[in-house]
Amino acid sequence: MPPQKRLRLPPPAFHPATWLTAFLCWFATLWWLSSGVRQMHHAPPIPFLDKILHFGWFLGGAGLLSAFLLRLRPDASWPRNIALLVVAVIAATGALDEWHQSWIPGRSGNDLGDWLADLAGAVAGVFIFQRFGRPLLTSKPRT
Repeated sequence: MPPQKRLRLPPPAFHPATWLTAFLCWFATLWWLSSGVRQMHHAPPIPFLDKILHFGWFLGGAGLLSAFLLRLRPDASWPRNIALLVVAVIAATGALDEWHQSWIPGRSGNDLGDWLADLAGAVAGVFIFQRFGRPLLTSKPRT
């Protein structure tokens, strides 16, 4: 049986600026989405859909920020402090998002349930990154 090929990422994936740019685009998109009233008229009535969307969006943000910090210091081990920093930054971003929404006509901000979904997404994002993303970003780039 031939040896299984291991997935290798292209060289830009190993540059911290790639991940910082992706995280800043994530944040800018979050700000844009929070700046207006978005209604899903054709969406099926799914209970807690807004919480699911918050969870998923902030899970992604935690993954992007984790990748940036890992590539910023690739020689460092992944200590608990970095994971806590990612969760803290993403949680603060969620709080900022809720505050921002409170100033937008037609939006209701300062929703504790939304912020808790953001926090849960951040924690899940860090765990998923540690399990799957970190091994990819510490392997050798594809040549």
